[in-house]
Amino acid sequence: MLKCDLHLHSFISSDGNMSLDTIVQTCLRRGINCIALTDHNQFGNALELQRRAPFTVIPGEEIKTTEGEIIGLFLQREIPRGLTPRATVEEIRRQGGVVYIPHPFDRIRNSVLSRRALMEILDEVDAIEVLNSRISFKEDVEEARQFAREHGKLQGAGSDSHVWWELGNAYVEMPEFESRDGFLASLAQGTVRGRLSSPAVHLASSFNKLRKKYFKR
Repeated sequence: MLKCDLHLHSFISSDGNMSLDTIVQTCLRRGINCIALTDHNQFGNALELQRRAPFTVIPGEEIKTTEGEIIGLFLQREIPRGLTPRATVEEIRRQGGVVYIPHPFDRIRNSVLSRRALMEILDEVDAIEVLNSRISFKEDVEEARQFAREHGKLQGAGSDSHVWWELGNAYVEMPEFESRDGFLASLAQGTVRGRLSSPAVHLASSFNKLRKKYFKR
């Protein structure tokens, strides 16, 4: 059985600081044996981590569209930011990827995909993130779960970790798989588990972003 954290970031995300070795070692310590690396508008580390890790790594990217973020899983190459949601979904599909909607109803985040855009692409959505550990309000988690149930979408979960101590706070316990289609079949049998992270994680990622801007100067 896999414990799959479907949303996390390495140091190449503007607000992340985890090295690939840190990700691997933290997963091994915490019993997380499947992850999706979903850096912000970056794909460079995903295939490298897949080569290094002794467990399943799904290459992904969290893409900033003109109306909020969409995650592509099982990607082969980077998708540029700034496309419309429809164009982003089309590019994910061209690569044979999975369309995954992160933190859909988080009332605090300004990067959430707009509800109008979500409804426009809903037929192409494979899975909804019903538990993201960085969400502040439990009501937003329940709204995502209810939305996924009502629309017959697969339910995913991820820590959205940017620092090591939040990795694995949310995951899907699911059967093993060997392909993109196998992943979807396995996710359909999965159970979402986990908890919300401390609000301090937001301070950590803000610090990471400020530190990187400072050293760029």
